[in-house]
Amino acid sequence: MSVAMTNCGPLGWVSDASGYRYAELDPLRDAPWPPLRDSFRELACGAAERAGFAGFVPDACLVNRYAVGARLTLHQDKNERDFSAPIVSVSLGLPALFLFGGPSRSERPRRVPLEHGDVVVWGGPARLRYHGVMPIQDGEHPLLGPHRINLTFRKAG
Repeated sequence: MSVAMTNCGPLGWVSDASGYRYAELDPLRDAPWPPLRDSFRELACGAAERAGFAGFVPDACLVNRYAVGARLTLHQDKNERDFSAPIVSVSLGLPALFLFGGPSRSERPRRVPLEHGDVVVWGGPARLRYHGVMPIQDGEHPLLGPHRINLTFRKAG
């Protein structure tokens, strides 16, 4: 992975020799993840509701920091327990090209430009589509410098 990652909320995404999973404790601190701020929860719930997913309440917020050149290869989010809950993604900082593919990795993904402040919500039949991020291009954001931050809200547990 070329993306720096942390989490907030009751559950966090971890990767280690045992594989990928959600966990209640940050393995680096052996302590609970920082709480999910009310403003973050309100943003995610409001975006989900506007997209047709009323009642969405996230229990995990993945915080990914992309430096110039970092990318996220095509993948599916399928470690959550309930696929009826959407994914809410908030982009901050440098622009990115989001790849939104089909139900199989072989399907050519669409390239969706994302700017600072863009919010993407997907769920329902699109919930298990492959997706990723092209390498971040060189640039400087006035608030975040040479980085892109992505907040990804999920109902994991």
